[in-house]
Amino acid sequence: MQITFERATAADAEALVNVQIAAFHEDARLYPGVEIGGPPGYDSVESTLQKIAEDDFYKIVYEEQIIGGIVVFDEGQGHFHLDLIYLAPDYHGRGIGTRAMEFIERSYPATKWSLDTPGYATRNHHFYEKFGYVKVGEEARDGIILIAYEK
Repeated sequence: MQITFERATAADAEALVNVQIAAFHEDARLYPGVEIGGPPGYDSVESTLQKIAEDDFYKIVYEEQIIGGIVVFDEGQGHFHLDLIYLAPDYHGRGIGTRAMEFIERSYPATKWSLDTPGYATRNHHFYEKFGYVKVGEEARDGIILIAYEK
């Protein structure tokens, strides 16, 4: 499976939003009691355009189709924050997420990585822990509990 990771452009924003909506709405199907939704701006082309302009935003491409995205923040002094990593539900379980994590860790000279993920998203917890991330805290934000991880 030929997967590429490319910098996102403004022309990609609508496709990225469509994949974000599908990816984050999948949580409502996977986790009983979770409402349909996602992180702030996940369903907004305007918000996505802003992230493309200001952050390190990558599209995950398979057969010339955008199937996912990655957003990385540079926090300075070798600390990078994985703000978003998402994949269209039809592509889950194919090792693409693993390749995406390997791509970002290879692409950034980090001495520290951080990220957060919803407390209910136990599948995400196992995924990040597989890469050596360790839970360092939790906080309530936007009506959900977010688990903070670092590596």
